[in-house]
Amino acid sequence: MPPSALPDLAHTRARPVHWLATAAVMAGVVAGAALVQPAAATATRTAPPAAAKAPAATGNTPATGAVAPVAPDPAAVSYPLRCAGAGSVVARKTTGDLDGDGAPETVVAAHCDAGSGTPPSGVYVLTRDRGGAPRLVATLVRPEERLSTGSLTVRDGAVTATLLGYSSAGVPRCCPDREERAEWRWRGGKFIRSSTPAAGL
Repeated sequence: MPPSALPDLAHTRARPVHWLATAAVMAGVVAGAALVQPAAATATRTAPPAAAKAPAATGNTPATGAVAPVAPDPAAVSYPLRCAGAGSVVARKTTGDLDGDGAPETVVAAHCDAGSGTPPSGVYVLTRDRGGAPRLVATLVRPEERLSTGSLTVRDGAVTATLLGYSSAGVPRCCPDREERAEWRWRGGKFIRSSTPAAGL
């Protein structure tokens, strides 16, 4: 038989001692690899940054930021009084919600600044327009009625006033001798007036 083309492997035949040594080396390599292997990754959840707290409410402003409605300023309105250049005076004023919309109206009694005597008063209702400006929306008592106002209040959605007048043209203008208690309520888109009988003072 011709010589084998394969190399002679007799010298590579493993002996038991050889296998034991090889196994020991491999075990060492595997153990070393385990020691240098990176630690297993672990997932952690980072909490999102806390939202900034809103500043605490201060003063009289409600925490919700809502602003309470303000009654119209009577000094910001011109009144239909014929004062011949003497100017006018707001003698009485009161506020309250007359139409149930949650916003207060202002009711004023104004007269000419006559300086003496008892000039007749007009009684007027003020509200705010859509832009927030005060405006005159109703006249409850006209100066031409020749009445003055003794008291003026708003309660439970009604305007009440004590109106002072004269029983005749001969009564001095300084000293009214008639009294009327009048009330106005907003109904059907207008102010309805009711009165108690006039009484002598």
